[in-house]
Amino acid sequence: MPNRHASRRIGPFALTRTLAWLRLCAIAGQSVAVLVCALWMRLEIPLLPLLIGIGSLAVFSVFAAWRLSQPWPVREWETIGHVAVDTLVLGYLLYFTGGASNPFVTLLLVPIALSAAALSVRAVLAVAALAGIAYLVLLRWHVALPMPMHAGLAGGGFSLHVAGMGVNFVITALLLGFFINRLAHALRLQQLEMQRARERALRDEGILAIATQAAGAAHELNTPLATMRTLLPELRREYAHDGLLDEDLALLEGQVDRCRTILREMVAFGQAQLSQEPERLALASFIHGCQERFQLLRPEAELDLRMDEALAGMPLRVPPGLRHALLNLLNNAADASIVRGSHAVALEVRCDTTWLELIVRDRGPGFAGHGELAALGRSGKQTGLGLGLALAEATAERLDGELGARNTSEGAEVRLRLPLAAVAGT
Repeated sequence: MPNRHASRRIGPFALTRTLAWLRLCAIAGQSVAVLVCALWMRLEIPLLPLLIGIGSLAVFSVFAAWRLSQPWPVREWETIGHVAVDTLVLGYLLYFTGGASNPFVTLLLVPIALSAAALSVRAVLAVAALAGIAYLVLLRWHVALPMPMHAGLAGGGFSLHVAGMGVNFVITALLLGFFINRLAHALRLQQLEMQRARERALRDEGILAIATQAAGAAHELNTPLATMRTLLPELRREYAHDGLLDEDLALLEGQVDRCRTILREMVAFGQAQLSQEPERLALASFIHGCQERFQLLRPEAELDLRMDEALAGMPLRVPPGLRHALLNLLNNAADASIVRGSHAVALEVRCDTTWLELIVRDRGPGFAGHGELAALGRSGKQTGLGLGLALAEATAERLDGELGARNTSEGAEVRLRLPLAAVAGT
């Protein structure tokens, strides 16, 4: 299942993307700072080498943007390489503007702070070592920053340094506050994803345990059902004169046949699940097959089917479990409608360029609370095993789909959304 939050995960990719945005900000800020110092403040700085350094960083930013658009994963060593390029360019610019005496030298700490939130300890140590080496080199080798000599700033070298420190403080605070907040947000998303994965694992473990028990029960039930199926015709012949008893025996015989059919379907479903081979048929055939099966299981239900005729011939790959998921939703809807003395159940089929939607509506009391259903595994029914929605949700997640539920003015609505990429036939 492709993860919707994969691109937001904290790690090398998230840090590399953050560095790409920071690099654009750095190019803009450095360009403005150099032009202000050279043209407005009239400082004798080496303009051409500085513009070459900024231009080199701009070229690398184009390469970084192309790299982030590629499908292969970003490795940690690659992220360290991006940090190294940024550090070297910043060191190069600082070399021509006063070295370690430049107040903006503290910007060397920004990659260390960002790396600490996204990379391993060894990678953080490598980034810190790189920044430390750059700082030590700038202490020893640099081009002194010329002081302004015009009246407004004459003798004000210290004032210029203090002003630079103030600007540097604002820049550092904004960068660290904004981008570390983004990385922390990515970390929270990852933790939430891990929590959901644990919940899905626990739910699937429970479903697997129930399925194991159901398989054993099906095997054990086959013998008594076969015995009853043999004895019931004999009892009907023996009490053929008793019309009332004969009707009850006929009903009982039909129920036994129904149980045997369910057991055979359970075995067939298990075999299909193991083979992982989807069934290929038209959408209309799938929907009408589910409708017939539902009417057989719940003859008292009044199913209102709404499907555009243009969708009838759409080829469909029916994965194992989808039919049972839809039947579970219809069965839950029938149970909910009965609570209010109704037998009405509605099934609407929709399709757009991306999603296939199966919408089931009932005339029941709705879900507890208001708005979206918080826990789809709990439908609030007083009877049943409480597995219908949980199994449907598991099927939806396995197909990269969604299962949503909400209350309506007439009852409740459950919407099963499946991506066409997973179910559309070729």
